[in-house]
Amino acid sequence: MPSRGLAIADRVRFLVQRAVRIDVSSVTGRARTTARIHGKSYPLVVADMLWSAFRHRVGFNDYLEFDFAILSRAERATWVTSPLSLELSKKYDDPAQVHRFHDKIAFNRDFDRFLRREWRELRPDDPSALVDFAARHAVFIAKVPVSKSGMGVRRYTAEQVDDAGDFHRALIERGETLVEEVITQHPDLAAVCPGTVNTTRVTTFLTDDGRVEIINMAQKFGRGEVSDQASFGGFYTSLDEDGRATGAGYDTSGRLFETHPETGYRIADFALPMMDEVRALIDDVARVVPTVRYVGWDIVVSPDGPVLVEGNWGAGVFEHKPTASGRRRGHLPRYRAAMGF
Repeated sequence: MPSRGLAIADRVRFLVQRAVRIDVSSVTGRARTTARIHGKSYPLVVADMLWSAFRHRVGFNDYLEFDFAILSRAERATWVTSPLSLELSKKYDDPAQVHRFHDKIAFNRDFDRFLRREWRELRPDDPSALVDFAARHAVFIAKVPVSKSGMGVRRYTAEQVDDAGDFHRALIERGETLVEEVITQHPDLAAVCPGTVNTTRVTTFLTDDGRVEIINMAQKFGRGEVSDQASFGGFYTSLDEDGRATGAGYDTSGRLFETHPETGYRIADFALPMMDEVRALIDDVARVVPTVRYVGWDIVVSPDGPVLVEGNWGAGVFEHKPTASGRRRGHLPRYRAAMGF
């Protein structure tokens, strides 16, 4: 496959935006945390963070989250960073189609056959739809259709719908117009954290010759909240090609989780069940919108097989953390091999 370079304009735009929007407190805070964790000189860490950002497009949080302070130059060159991931999304994902991933209601319509759960779009003039839905589901999820990082997602019980009109009106006013049945997760996932439905991020690329390549996998774990996102206290661990954890868990603030704080489950022992079924599901969903080629899929393995939660056209970054896994080589070679850039 011929090499295809990434847009120089995107690189220049990133540098300009980073210079204009730099958050000094964000940089210094992450630098102090990095220096403390790794026993490095704070001024040298600041200088290295700035150089890495401006010269190599390394996000400030990437630097902290992926232990860049202890990586060699050659090792750093194998990492996928947040700015690079966004650049790849812009290159390989048709902007005319990404709205089908942004809007959760539009996404549910397109991918309904892979969801394997009931969902409903609420309308201002039809509170009876919510009443009917709550009658079938003792616990349900309500979502703001366009949101990210788990924001705008709440968990409710049918008992809260005592005054259907008021409850329905409140959901509409908050923009929570998508309601979904709660997913029942596989016992192997519930053993780690039973209070949250724990999602698996599977990042794929649809190649020029029509193959679906899994280029990255990570397992997210919640802390009993409605979402396993970092904003709800969640963390994740990188998975190998067979769905096995590569080491301890970690979060975006640099913290390590050898065990789950609530259950004591050793994260390095985790293995995603039903990997053959996961691969089959991913191969199917990645072909539904073939012009959006680089996607981060969130799935949950249920007792009956994997189900789709959502797709993220901005796939994000779920790289190795060397202090969690001992691995000092990132996923970029796999990305390059699949994408040909």
